[in-house]
Amino acid sequence: MKNKALKLYTSVLALAFTAACQPTDKASSIEETQQKKTASFEYFSYSGQTPETVELADNQYQNPILAGYYPDPSVLRVDEDYYLVNSSFSHFPGIPVFHSKDLVNWSQIGNAIDRSDQLDFSGLTVSRGVFAPDISYHDGVFYIVTTCVDCKGNFVITADNPTGPWSDPIWLDFDGIDPSIFWEGEKAYIVNNDAPIGAPIYEGHRAIWVQEFDWQNLKMVGERTLLINGGVDIITEPVWIEGPHILKRDNYYYLTAAEGGTSVNHSQTIFRSKDVRGPFLPADHNPILTQRDLAPDRTHPISAAGHAKFVETQNGEWWATFLSTRPYDAEDHYNIGRETFLLPVSWNDGWPYILPAGEAIPFAHAKPNLPAQAAPALPLTGNFSYRDEFERSALSQQWVGVRNPESAFYSVENGALNLRCDYAFGDLSHAPSFIGRRQQHHIATATTSLSYTPQANGDQAGLVAIQNDTSLVFFGIEKDENGTNIVVRTKDNSDNDTLLASAPITNLENIDLTLSSDAGLMQFEYTIDGAQTVLAQDIDATLLSTAKAGGFVGTIIGPYCHSSVQ
Repeated sequence: MKNKALKLYTSVLALAFTAACQPTDKASSIEETQQKKTASFEYFSYSGQTPETVELADNQYQNPILAGYYPDPSVLRVDEDYYLVNSSFSHFPGIPVFHSKDLVNWSQIGNAIDRSDQLDFSGLTVSRGVFAPDISYHDGVFYIVTTCVDCKGNFVITADNPTGPWSDPIWLDFDGIDPSIFWEGEKAYIVNNDAPIGAPIYEGHRAIWVQEFDWQNLKMVGERTLLINGGVDIITEPVWIEGPHILKRDNYYYLTAAEGGTSVNHSQTIFRSKDVRGPFLPADHNPILTQRDLAPDRTHPISAAGHAKFVETQNGEWWATFLSTRPYDAEDHYNIGRETFLLPVSWNDGWPYILPAGEAIPFAHAKPNLPAQAAPALPLTGNFSYRDEFERSALSQQWVGVRNPESAFYSVENGALNLRCDYAFGDLSHAPSFIGRRQQHHIATATTSLSYTPQANGDQAGLVAIQNDTSLVFFGIEKDENGTNIVVRTKDNSDNDTLLASAPITNLENIDLTLSSDAGLMQFEYTIDGAQTVLAQDIDATLLSTAKAGGFVGTIIGPYCHSSVQ
């Protein structure tokens, strides 16, 4: 029986993911889903807690402000409202859009990429697709400019309301990644990361460029200008300068950009100029934010800080959103991806400062001087739990899949999520029959109730925890030549999986599957008719870490179903 007391719904429910998965003829689509073999999931629950103990005073907030896989944050203020977007790579729907009144309590209000025909992720691995979106606003219109890596390049989309709908992409004629719009009166410029002039002189040698953007006709005009070659000091061979943003304060244009690569050497740098096209000179106190000079074996480390964007509040304070990670060991293992953090920006002698060298990013900090805002219905930081009982016709906006689907592969009806058993992970030309939620804590538990009868050898349904198509864990029901079993299988940076545990089962209705994670270890437990069985424990979970799996995303956990017969 469902525990109604555990219900927690988001304040805003989206039709976007459902609509995106439906062909024009919704009735025929649902019929197709029902005709093919399905797996039924009665609920999905999640509970997580942070390993660090954070005691908050009434006037403090907790870092990260968006826990889990929410990297490359771009923040925007419009009057007294704040908006934020993140990278989403080839997850769909993509580019989550958040709203806040106080920079601390955020609620997701939409996904800017919520229609399958906006972008084509087919053929892409998980960490390609949408890189580093930037959100801005001008003359009543919201703009997101970003890059679809390996899928046509740079583009801009627009909306009258940040909740959407967002337009189809308008493709822009310039190379590179990480574009950002700088507005000055009725003029606009796009600044981005691209190759330097001529051949790179060392590995990781990149450059920052600027070009005028005709916002009325949504196209680039004029010549591109090189602003930064390599980084703060080209003699030291700085690597991977990226994520640039330009702002103007008093009589200076400031350019801030990440440097050092998006791992342990990540940092944030600052330059300034009297002209938007340079020359830009670096500050003496660069980098203005990094954690690379701290010991990796410190307790509860925060690492890889960078990719910041500044925002000025209506009260004249300055703040920076940026990404960081929370490794659970000294080998830089973390499974939950790069997260969104917040710190104040101070100004001294015409330069911004975020954090002195050698100082650790705090988990607790005084709140911005902004009107108090109630915590969201679905928390995004700290310890929290939620439960989705699939009692509405649409999934909430937090659910994502891998690549955009060609047609409907699920329905939500009669208090259950029904997945059509279709494509598997590893087939990059299709979206697998999988939808999930971000793992937002290193100590986390996900549970579902599954009813499923496999038909052919190789059929599977259950829970999947996935970093990418070659780094994942499957826990569920599987049929082979010897019968039907409940199994744990892993892919550890491989196209082939490994069977870790197996037990025969005959009751295939209402099986509770519980996947638990504690830093680098996982446990798998199932319950049938009230009897609990631990199928496997102390399983190595570092295969879901960025250090092992590679890429730029975090773990997603959710229901999955695959049919061996297509």
